[in-house]
Amino acid sequence: MGFFKESGGTTSNKSIARLQTLIWVLIYGGLLTLVLGLSVQRTHDPLGWSMVVVGGIVAAIGFSLIYVRSRLTPGD
Repeated sequence: MGFFKESGGTTSNKSIARLQTLIWVLIYGGLLTLVLGLSVQRTHDPLGWSMVVVGGIVAAIGFSLIYVRSRLTPGD
């Protein structure tokens, strides 16, 4: 893309793109699992709460990786 600065760093644009993809997969997957856990909770309480907790943890990992990504530059 023409509006990005080119740099000769060690972190490639491909690895940053993979990290960004992983971030969004974790966020959306975690939130989807959390919402499905809330709906499953109506019929099977322990399974529903387990899904809510796991989904929340996965989404939180995705959100924390946003901070990690903000600290990376293509030269790091």
